[in-house]
Amino acid sequence: MTTLLTNARLIDPEQGTDALGAVLIEDGKIAQVIVNEDEKTVNRFRGETIPNVQTIDCHGKCLAPGIIDIGVKVCEPGERHKESFRTAGLAAAAGGVTTIITRPDTIPTVDTPETLQFAQRRGAEMSPVRIAPMASLTKNRAGREMVEMGFLMDAGAVAFSDGDNVVTDNKVLSRAMTYARSLGALVMGHPQDPTLSKGSAVTSGKFASLRGLPSVSPMAERMGLERDLALVETTGVRYHADQLSTAASLPALDRAKTQGLDVTAGVSIHHLTLNELDVGDYRTFFKVKPPLRNETDRLAMVEAVASGLIDVICSMHTPQDEESKRLPFEEAASGAVALETLLPAAMRLYHADQLDLPTLFRALSLNPAKRLGLPGGTLSEGAPADLILFDPDTPFVLDRFTLHSKSKNTPFDGQRMQGRVLKTFVAGREVYSA
Repeated sequence: MTTLLTNARLIDPEQGTDALGAVLIEDGKIAQVIVNEDEKTVNRFRGETIPNVQTIDCHGKCLAPGIIDIGVKVCEPGERHKESFRTAGLAAAAGGVTTIITRPDTIPTVDTPETLQFAQRRGAEMSPVRIAPMASLTKNRAGREMVEMGFLMDAGAVAFSDGDNVVTDNKVLSRAMTYARSLGALVMGHPQDPTLSKGSAVTSGKFASLRGLPSVSPMAERMGLERDLALVETTGVRYHADQLSTAASLPALDRAKTQGLDVTAGVSIHHLTLNELDVGDYRTFFKVKPPLRNETDRLAMVEAVASGLIDVICSMHTPQDEESKRLPFEEAASGAVALETLLPAAMRLYHADQLDLPTLFRALSLNPAKRLGLPGGTLSEGAPADLILFDPDTPFVLDRFTLHSKSKNTPFDGQRMQGRVLKTFVAGREVYSA
């Protein structure tokens, strides 16, 4: 099928442009991009030169590369009652996410080629969007013995991470980084000092004291990042910090990039759009890891995305069932679902004139693709036709029970939001339509 998307507002993060145009899709790839389309050119594609063209009028809505979401937890196997590849794929398609980069913190851990291939097979069978799995850095994420990275890379692992199980043994981490460097593998770290952050539920400060909740200083993140960056400098490994959340971490990241280290960093959409006061009266849907920060930190993260210091925006999609969340705040599980709310939450930054759409999609699509060596994230000719059509202005009130995810633990429940995905295409095939 050849498809022509006309009258679209093209959001091109690679060129940094936002202009009217059309996109021609052939054989699952972008065949041609027509910027500032003229009627003669469009009519030619409607049938004069190419037969059986399906034309879709986008009515001036935004057409952008599909989101590539790093760090999604799909709870299959082991905790399928929280999320499966089918429900995660449906949620992703509805949220404009065309590639899911899955985390290895499942039961069992993704630390062997067999468990990795299970994720690949289940994803290919059940999910309408692409699945690209990460593997753990150490066996069972225990921080004692590194995995067989070479075999896992051959099996398709796109990166290695122990997630929030921070490797505390510097010798083990240094050896793993050195081995990863020899293979050209990407190591993903979770910058946090595990001793300081153990048992914490919120960020330290006046709010934490008033609520009587166990807290952690933002310095725990900076200390964890400084440690990781010192080992990156020692080993020369490719490194990505999964999510930064405090202003105190940014000078270290800037210094590492200035030194020429192969370092990138991400931030979760929750830390860009929410702050510690949203926890309010112990609302556990707002308990995430790392905890929500103060407003000064939130604004610093937004500015870091705008300047390019922080490279990636991710959902950090972490499904938790009702039993895990309906507990006292300090005992409740951390995490929030975000595959479907990632785009409308990001639109808050757009409507507040803090980030324009090309900058947002640079962090949502282009940079994740480049960092992981994946095709996509661009509107360039020859790129995969992984695209989303969305209206950034449509208002709605989020009802968590309408989400496709099995788990409904979203902090945005009942909130007024803007931005709706209208269509999602993967390899030119429509996988979602509103």
